[in-house]
Amino acid sequence: MSQYYLFQDTKNCIGCHSCEIVCKSNKGLPIGPKPCQVIHVAPRLVNGQPRASYVFMPCFHCQNPWCVAACPTGAMRKRPQDGIVYVEPELCVGCKTCITACPWGAPQWNPETGKAVKCDYCKDRLDAGLKPACVTVCTTHCLHFGRVEEMTRIRRERHARTIASLENQIG
Repeated sequence: MSQYYLFQDTKNCIGCHSCEIVCKSNKGLPIGPKPCQVIHVAPRLVNGQPRASYVFMPCFHCQNPWCVAACPTGAMRKRPQDGIVYVEPELCVGCKTCITACPWGAPQWNPETGKAVKCDYCKDRLDAGLKPACVTVCTTHCLHFGRVEEMTRIRRERHARTIASLENQIG
């Protein structure tokens, strides 16, 4: 499992897709492949009002990634120091095996290069001490990135505040 975790506060996402755009720009990708995607969830009623929601879908950097196991050339790799799963473009032959192996659709096809691409948490930026590009441009600050322990703590604190707020409304 990756030592890092990227999570989205769905209540704050407005579906602006700036994360997708900066990801493509950062990776120099054409129209088509989206290493991270914002999925629109159909409107539903919240307190009697229609509300749309959006789900951010990057690669999950699995403990035992199927894409890595399926890759016949070793182009799909997992960094031992932090668990980040990435594509080594020089080794990719464009067989698309990683794309079909991933149940989440994380590896994407780049028609310009004829190779697979995927979210790698902007490992070049991480190695330079920066956050992933998608996190830095999020206009509503709904994307959060850090070490698993820190992100788990933040999520628990948010959940506890939500529960306390609901309890105050009820009683």
